[in-house]
Amino acid sequence: MTQELIDLRNSILEQRYTDALSIVDELEGMSRQAILRNIQAFLVRLMIHLIKNQVEQRLTNSWANSIRGSIREIKKINLQDNKTSYYVKIDEWELILQEEFEEAIRDASDEVMNGIYSPFKLAEIVDKEQIINEAKVLLKLTYNYPVKELPAVIDNYLIQLPGGEDWKLGKR
Repeated sequence: MTQELIDLRNSILEQRYTDALSIVDELEGMSRQAILRNIQAFLVRLMIHLIKNQVEQRLTNSWANSIRGSIREIKKINLQDNKTSYYVKIDEWELILQEEFEEAIRDASDEVMNGIYSPFKLAEIVDKEQIINEAKVLLKLTYNYPVKELPAVIDNYLIQLPGGEDWKLGKR
């Protein structure tokens, strides 16, 4: 990116505005890609914990914190600087979730049931559509609630997951 900024400066100083605008477009694209990669990393983390919850039929404080934290971070990252629009629109999550699911399965295979399942076996066990639907429900909350209110709203959703009631009551 440093070279692009040098080129941009030189283009402006040399009054090559078409070149300058082209560089600005390139920088915007690079910035958007970085934001999307960051969002994708949090989506994988979110789905790993939803997968663990589905297979193990329980919810731990650590998993709840990871789910909650992932959703809060996605909310912050996804909101554009103008605070009124989003990088990923509410109806654009399906494809991204489908793409990141395989990565989540691979990573979750290390953790689910202490790593007893290969990614192949775990993919057979997990209800992919349920995980994606749960993720979409949680992501939809980011459009409807401010960051400050999200933790409580997410917790109310988590109580409905397998083991959620026990988690709420502090049972192991």
